[in-house]
Amino acid sequence: MFPFLLSIFKEQDGAFVLQQSGYVIFSIIILLLIVIAASIMTREDKENDMRTVRLTVSAISLALAFVTSFFKLFELPLGGSITLFSMFFVCFIGYLYGPVTGLTAAFAYSILQFLQSGGSYVLSIPQVLLDYIFAFTALGIAGFWYKKKHGLLIGYIVACIARGVFASLAGYLFWMDYMPESFPKNLAFLYPLAYNYLYIGVEMALTIVVLLLPPVRKAIRMIAYEATQNRRGGKTE
Repeated sequence: MFPFLLSIFKEQDGAFVLQQSGYVIFSIIILLLIVIAASIMTREDKENDMRTVRLTVSAISLALAFVTSFFKLFELPLGGSITLFSMFFVCFIGYLYGPVTGLTAAFAYSILQFLQSGGSYVLSIPQVLLDYIFAFTALGIAGFWYKKKHGLLIGYIVACIARGVFASLAGYLFWMDYMPESFPKNLAFLYPLAYNYLYIGVEMALTIVVLLLPPVRKAIRMIAYEATQNRRGGKTE
């Protein structure tokens, strides 16, 4: 590891544990990300009122995503959990404001998720990138459907699948040794996919059911209208 990384991690039982200094450094990184996001939004929209709305809505959505990620309906023993719709709130930012804002917000969320749980046990930098940075940033992919009909549902589904791809890749590269003895050996190649898409798929399915409820659809349309002041093309769904 680089000397800088050794200053914020300590080795323990073959892994690396984030030290107190690491939490301070990563908090500074998050603040810098907020500044960068504000700069991007300034370039994208010159109207002060709209820029303020975008920053406010994005910040609230990120806060909701982070808070609801602590409410776990079910948690797997080796990491991964079904949360109270936390992935949706990240994808919602991209749906409202497009891929640039969506990916920027999702990247910030990936840092928050690493601080929440990933920093306690690190195998390597590539493992952190796949399990946290790439996996959660992938939720911003939903922004590519922000002007499309049914864009919220399609973008959310694609983003969840993309997160599962990175999480499963991390499983193949770093976590196969932790596969339980009870799992069929002839199906070992399916283990990372089965493990990761179990919790991601269940949360995705539950979220879709809720999103399809008429009162929820109506509320989302109202929020989307207010958050964008009806300035974007396409329809809100």
